[in-house]
Amino acid sequence: MQIIKDRKNPFFLLWDVSRGGRALYFLGFVFMLLSVCCSFLLPQLIRFVVDSVVGGLPASGIPLIPKLFSAYGFTDRSALRANLFWAGLLALCLAAIGGIFNFGHHICLAASAEGMIKRMRDMLYSHIQRLPYEWHVGIQTGDIIQRCTSDVEVVRGFVSSQLTEIVRALGLVAFAYSFLFPINSPMAVASLAFLPVISIYSFAFLKSAAERFLAADEAEGKLLTIAQENFTGVRVVRAFGRERYEVDRFDRQNRHFASLWMRLGEILSTYWGVGDLLTGLQMLALCAAGAWQASIGGVTVGEFMVFISYNSMIIWPVRGLGRVLSEASKTAVSLRRLAEIMEAHTETGVDEIAESAELPANSDIVFDHVTFSYGEAPVLRDISFTIRGGTTFGILGATGSGKTTVAYLICRLYDLAPGNGQIKIGGMDIRQFNRRQLRRHIGIVLQEPFLYSRTIRENVASLKPGLPIERIREAASVSQVDATIDSLSSGYDTVVGERGVTLSGGQKQRVAIARAILQEPEIMIFDDSFSAVDTETDARIRAALAGRVSGKENTKKATTIIIACRITSVSKADMIMVMNEGRVLEMGTPEELMSRGGVYRRIHDMQQSIGDDDDAA
Repeated sequence: MQIIKDRKNPFFLLWDVSRGGRALYFLGFVFMLLSVCCSFLLPQLIRFVVDSVVGGLPASGIPLIPKLFSAYGFTDRSALRANLFWAGLLALCLAAIGGIFNFGHHICLAASAEGMIKRMRDMLYSHIQRLPYEWHVGIQTGDIIQRCTSDVEVVRGFVSSQLTEIVRALGLVAFAYSFLFPINSPMAVASLAFLPVISIYSFAFLKSAAERFLAADEAEGKLLTIAQENFTGVRVVRAFGRERYEVDRFDRQNRHFASLWMRLGEILSTYWGVGDLLTGLQMLALCAAGAWQASIGGVTVGEFMVFISYNSMIIWPVRGLGRVLSEASKTAVSLRRLAEIMEAHTETGVDEIAESAELPANSDIVFDHVTFSYGEAPVLRDISFTIRGGTTFGILGATGSGKTTVAYLICRLYDLAPGNGQIKIGGMDIRQFNRRQLRRHIGIVLQEPFLYSRTIRENVASLKPGLPIERIREAASVSQVDATIDSLSSGYDTVVGERGVTLSGGQKQRVAIARAILQEPEIMIFDDSFSAVDTETDARIRAALAGRVSGKENTKKATTIIIACRITSVSKADMIMVMNEGRVLEMGTPEELMSRGGVYRRIHDMQQSIGDDDDAA
């Protein structure tokens, strides 16, 4: 769905998602207005009966009711008094018809509002899936969840009930005073006098409350983030005895969140207290005007009852208008926060320029004078190198040297700024490939792999669901995790915990490697993916990967990129690049790098000596 962007008013988002349900929503408003008409006819019936039967006055009220009784022969007082049950029957019919219209109103609004909110949820989820990786890095997960749940629910409440309450209140006022002014203008003016004051007071409250609602929403997002981080990182919390710290951190944010809502509660209490005073003054003014008009014969008993009835009918909707407007202020805040997500630029913008460009098999990957930074300081500093297609390429370096950034750039999780060099695959600038097409041909395994809270079989085959168990076992065998899975109670049907928390770090890495192997990509990237496995298992995995071929052309070997801090993980690579602080220090075959006696040789000797010491111990 195409969204109208760059709107200053966030309520335009509602207009966008209402497509397809506007007619039903409008019909709900029509039913509501018809229900209001029925409710306004009832006091007119009471006025007619009281003045004509009790007061003995000429038939009064809107012409429809006297004409209705005259049509059936009830033209004098005695006839009306003898057949009052007809008046009761008419009142019952009006109430029943009004109830039917009210039922239709709620059904139409509920159906259209739920459809609208469903489209909003689908639209948000779909849009978030297409937002760039850097957007996700810059926002907290708890904040995203809070916007897509709590904020959407606030909008749902406004659309399904509060917006109709605003229209209903305005409709009641319009109907009431169109009836009241013809009856008695002074009393109508007295009844109307306080409505502008109540309305202005409500709007003033709306303006002052909006910022506080925004602060409370943001505080709730931070609270959810703290909880989410704690629950997903439960293993670290337990391992380092951080329970007390996490409880205190949550308690501080929770107290701040509660204080904001307590302050809002104080403001709301003040609003309702002052509103009650204004409501009482309005009723007092109406009674005083009625007493004065009765003393001079300007109003009948039936007319006075109409004024009291209509005033009671409109005072509470108008009185509740402040509550509805306060909810509207929350809705405006929620819509603004949702609009911020929808206005974030997706990754599809540059993908459309080369939708048909296909990744050539066994292509060279070329970094040509690439400079990149996440902020002020460059992470990569004018680096140039070539990864030959079908070879194994090792990238060695300390933490923070820029190794992972190289992987992110190949996958186009980030794009180079103009003038910061080029990355080419098969001689084509990587920005000419559609991101989705490109990533289908690249398998990446991260140091901290993500597993779904499903069975191991579903995790391994998540990129290609429905594959036979033999294919899944084959991939698991290459990643040296097949025997481990068989030893579990339910084997491949074992359900792992959230984010794979029930598995060890090495087991998670090997399951993730099996998942990537099953993808059969032309380019495989292992970003420190062997860090949690022992050296022997590391060697077996690399040996099994050495003969692996791409899924695109079974006669050609896939390109493998191994990023590591441990030298044994890259020692069998065809070519190795050593990085430090975003620069390429040296590059060559393992034999060449050893013979040069440079950084690679020093790292090799140092890690070898550490390994010898460990063996001796």
